Amino acid sequence: MIDPSDPYEIQIAKQAKIIEALINRAERGHEVGGTAYSLFQSAIALQTEVWEKTKDLEKALDTLGRASSELEIAYQAQERIQRNLADAMVAMEGGFALFSEDKLQVCNSQFRHLLPDVEELIKPGLAFDDYLAAVNSSRYLSREEGEGATTRSGVTATAQGPAGQRFSSFVMALRNDRWFQISYRQTSSDNMAVLQTEITDLVRENRREKNRLIDQQAHLLQAAFDHMSLGVCTFSSGGELLVRNERFGELLGIPLPLLKKGTRFQRIIEHIERHEILDRRSQGPEFAGWFKALRRGETVQRRFRRRDGMSLDMRLHSLPDDGFIVSIMDVTAETEAAALLERRVQERTVELTEANRLLQVHANEQTKIEGALRQAKEAAEAAHVSKTRFLAAASHDLLQPINAAKLYLSTLTETVEQSEAKEVVSRLNRSFNSIETLLQALLDISRLDSSGAEFNITSFSLGNMLQGLAEDLAPLAAEKGIELTIVPSSRWVTSDQRYLMRCVQNLMANAIQYTERGRVLVGCRLSGNRLRIEVWDTGIGISEKDKARVFKEFTRGGGGKGTGMGLGLSIVERACRHLDHPVRLESRLGHGSMFSIEVPLAAPGYVGSGESAMVEAMPEGSLDLIVMIVENDADELNAMTRKLENWGASVLAAGSTAEAVALMQEIGTPPDILLADYQLDDEDTGIDTIRTLRALAGEEIPAVIISANRQRELFQLGQEMSFSVLNKPVQLVRLRALIDWQTRGRAA
Repeated sequence: MIDPSDPYEIQIAKQAKIIEALINRAERGHEVGGTAYSLFQSAIALQTEVWEKTKDLEKALDTLGRASSELEIAYQAQERIQRNLADAMVAMEGGFALFSEDKLQVCNSQFRHLLPDVEELIKPGLAFDDYLAAVNSSRYLSREEGEGATTRSGVTATAQGPAGQRFSSFVMALRNDRWFQISYRQTSSDNMAVLQTEITDLVRENRREKNRLIDQQAHLLQAAFDHMSLGVCTFSSGGELLVRNERFGELLGIPLPLLKKGTRFQRIIEHIERHEILDRRSQGPEFAGWFKALRRGETVQRRFRRRDGMSLDMRLHSLPDDGFIVSIMDVTAETEAAALLERRVQERTVELTEANRLLQVHANEQTKIEGALRQAKEAAEAAHVSKTRFLAAASHDLLQPINAAKLYLSTLTETVEQSEAKEVVSRLNRSFNSIETLLQALLDISRLDSSGAEFNITSFSLGNMLQGLAEDLAPLAAEKGIELTIVPSSRWVTSDQRYLMRCVQNLMANAIQYTERGRVLVGCRLSGNRLRIEVWDTGIGISEKDKARVFKEFTRGGGGKGTGMGLGLSIVERACRHLDHPVRLESRLGHGSMFSIEVPLAAPGYVGSGESAMVEAMPEGSLDLIVMIVENDADELNAMTRKLENWGASVLAAGSTAEAVALMQEIGTPPDILLADYQLDDEDTGIDTIRTLRALAGEEIPAVIISANRQRELFQLGQEMSFSVLNKPVQLVRLRALIDWQTRGRAA
């Protein structure tokens, strides 16, 4: 009748009703029974039941009292915890807030007063996302770009921790150069704790230390400049003065106010001309012509004489950032010595005039010989210039048939089924690869020996380059049973990608060639702001006497037992010398060698272009595109056409720009992509083809120039006109990947 789980008040009420019902029953029984015995018997039974109910009621009241005491103790404990939490939050140096179910429950005064325009919003019940949004839009945040400046994305950035818990930490810059670190973390009970810590002193101390180091380095650099005997001055690409030493002003007689930072080079020249500091008879061409020479990458050298008789030698060199450096040297002693020698020669000539009369015939013959020698010298100089031009033409004419032959061999490889024919085709392919490698090596050495060697300095991912080399050389290593290991690298470096790849490829190929068993390991090490690419092997090693001569051309290690022509390390030495990449060699005879190349790291935050980051892997599937090929060599045009048709493309083959225009007008639609040779017949070029077809189509047709020309101007023109450059001989993997990348960009 009574449920023990009911509250005590309900149980007591039920018991009272039961007692009342029993009493009423007893009274009715007395009225009905009519005997004293039955009345006594009913009273005894009623008293027993009343005593039992009374005991139950006392137990219930006792239980209720204990529960009330425990509840009072819990309330007191909760009040103590809240007071302790309030005292702890007041004593904290930074701001603190606790969010429960994404609603603000409690915070201290520091948290509330940090941002005055957000203070009135910080009340119990404020949503956590609303708090972040209010902080993000506060006008007291510093929006200036710079160290630690708060950005909108930085305030709301959230990471996921273990079990999906949210956490974040970011630096918030306030006005008046105040800095706070805001950290929030989701607790195990799904509450969110937020901390605000002031780090102004730390940021300012770091800033002071950085400025001190910069000033120290600038002081050391200026001290080195000031102790030079040369007068040195650097100018920006716009001609503004950057750094100079006192010797520069002394030699040119320029006042100090004119040598302050930012003074234009033209003003200094005008001052020299206006005050006639230099003897007019010693002046050469106009100064304006110097800038044109610097833009061409030439070094300008002139010799002048001051009005007081001092002779000066001036040299202007271009810098990588399009600025230039001017150096001035006092060559008075050398000039006077030369003049004195000239006077002595003249005196001696006068003394020997009489004697020379007897040798007139011999002198005439000598004059003829000198004329012939002069002509021979001029012819040699002209031949050197002609050689440079010849190399540019030869790189096209020699690689043209090789490229066509490789295309035919690639097509033949896909069609031949007999094992013997496949072996012949494979041997032919290796032979053409050897010819190509040797030809490229000879052309590279000729280019590097030329005074006008050009380099295309860019920033690129080193990991992609090393992975590509590993895939290319893996078959050679597998053939010799050597383990080739490449340690992955995510670093970006600044160099000429083509020459650096050729250098590392030569080092890896040499390591495999001169290793009979063991492994070849390629990896990178950080060295300050540079990255050292190391190639280790367990090969035959190099003796001490051979370490210097292995970098000479036609020199092979191991007593000349190598299979190559001995040009690989010669190319490495020349290219790295031009690129200012130090090369190091460590070796123990019979134990192995280590070659390394140091390259500068790319600037922090650099992101490469889409094409440079493109993965060079052969895409699968049919090439369902309309491809126009413009090539003046019939064999190469035929080979390229057959290769693209095997890939599934519809090919339009043309030998000139005019034929390409006629084909496009005939089909009535522009091609999906244009592949054009750079050097066509009758002064026609692939550049003309791209311009003409794009103008005719009224849209930017994706285009690729295929050429053996590796001059920087062609790559720069490609960036300006949005076309890619692919060097001959064509690598089919890169060609297919480049076509897919270009056409995907057009579809997007």
